Formats: sequence, structure tokens, C-alpha cells
Amino acid sequence: MPTRFRHAALVGKYQAQGIRGVLEEIAHFLVRQGLEVSLEQQTAQNTGILGYGALTPAQLGAECDLAFVVGGDGTMLGIARQLARHGTPLVGINQGRLGFMTDVPVAQFAQTLAPMIAGDYEEEHRTMLEGGVWRDGHSIFESFAMNDVVVSRGATSSMVELKIDIGAEFVANLRSDGLIVASPTGSTAYALSAGGPILHPGIAGWLMVPIAPHDLSNRPIVLPDTGEISIEIVAGREASVSFDMQSLASLLHGDRISVRRSAHQVRFLHPRGWSYYATLRRKLHWNSGTI
Repeated sequence: MPTRFRHAALVGKYQAQGIRGVLEEIAHFLVRQGLEVSLEQQTAQNTGILGYGALTPAQLGAECDLAFVVGGDGTMLGIARQLARHGTPLVGINQGRLGFMTDVPVAQFAQTLAPMIAGDYEEEHRTMLEGGVWRDGHSIFESFAMNDVVVSRGATSSMVELKIDIGAEFVANLRSDGLIVASPTGSTAYALSAGGPILHPGIAGWLMVPIAPHDLSNRPIVLPDTGEISIEIVAGREASVSFDMQSLASLLHGDRISVRRSAHQVRFLHPRGWSYYATLRRKLHWNSGTI
């Protein structure tokens, strides 16, 4: 039987010009579809939209059985990490060009969302990274990432030297501007611009991509996602680590960053007929030579 959703969360890129009218139009549509609607708290406060509940992400995860995210991939990243632990399915509505994760054009939202709300959709699960920073045997930072974990050199300093272990096995010492550990979702983000390959989201693996390595033999590698990656700061000043948009700066020599597969996954709902390869064609212009 088709799934019937009850309570929808609405999350928006509230900094975008004209977002209030778009959100109000979508909210009115969802109500007409028989759904209760609650806005994410920051979205409600910054747009001034009244007449709906305003809930924190944790409250949205506990109370809503579906979330609509209006904006771009960055907006989706921010809320997806917070709702993943609740198993809340996400639908991305893009205001501009189609994103990798926000694939419903805002101009077509009504005709696209109506059958999805009635239960006619494609469902996809994406793996996440989790980990943290250890100093002198103590955890000083923990976070999740949907795209990547990036260790970077300081803005004014020279290269960093990193010691990389996978599980109990030493893999490499790397001198570079940094290192990216990316999920399949993140393989089309920073890792791609740094020379890494695209990893299909159906593959249970990570990418490890050096950023401007000193030795050209240090190449990107695809790893199984079953082991823990450990990155130790050996040398270099003002190094930092970022889990998506959450950063810890001023890492010290001896600090160790651990990265592993999260127990939580992100659930995406797509319109019927959605295709990952079609998304790549549109975003990367793979069909530019066709007539």
C-alpha cells in the first residue's frame, strides 16, 4: 500500500532572496495535501513565517515523518546530518540549478511532490562518516559528515606531514596541503576538484585524496568502508580538520583524527524515474556533445 505521510518538516535556505514567498507557497501546498507542517526553527525565525510550528532539528526528527529542504546542496548537508539519526526521509527542492541532492526544481514542485506524498517515489540511502580528534588519549572533538573529512594546512604555513593508518596497519606518511576522506556523496564535491574519482553511492567505500601532495606518487585511493582511518599530525603549523562545515582549528603535533562509517544513514526520496547517472549528466555536462 502507498505510504501516507502525516507531518512534514520544512527547512529553507533563509538567507536566499525571495525565500519567504517560496516557503509559504510550499507550506500552503503541503497543508492542502493533508499534511501538518512545521518549520525548522531558524528558518521560521529568519523568514518571519507565522502560523506553523517552529521546531529545532531534534524536535523535527522526533515528530516529523518527512522533511522538505528548499535551497541547495549546502542546505541539505546541514540538516541531513542532524536528521539522519532519526531516519527522517528528505526531499530536496532546488531554487536554481539542480543539485546533486536537491533534485526537484522549485518551478515544478507541486506536480512533482503530489505523487511522492501519496507514496510514489524512489528511495535511496547514503552512508555517512563519523569520527573525531584525539589528543593525549582523550577525545576533544566529535562530529558527523555526509560529504567529507578534510585535514588542511594552515593558511600561511607550509605543507603538513600526516601519518596514515587503516585499522592496525600503517599505510603512508604524506606531505601535502592536506588530505580528504570522502564518502560516495562527497566524491562529487571537494574530492573531485582535487583529482579524485567519482564513487557511485551504491559502492561501500571511501575515497582518500591527497591535496597537492609533495610526491606525485601519492595518488587517490578507494578504500572499503569497513575499517577506521587514522590520520596523525606529524609536522606543520596551524593545521585544521573539518567535518563538512564543522571545523576544529589549531591541531597540535600528535593529534589523531579518526574516521569511520557512521551507524546512521541519510534517507533521500526522489521522484519516480530519478537516475543517479542522469544527475551526473546534468551537473557535469556529460551530454554537451550530443545533438
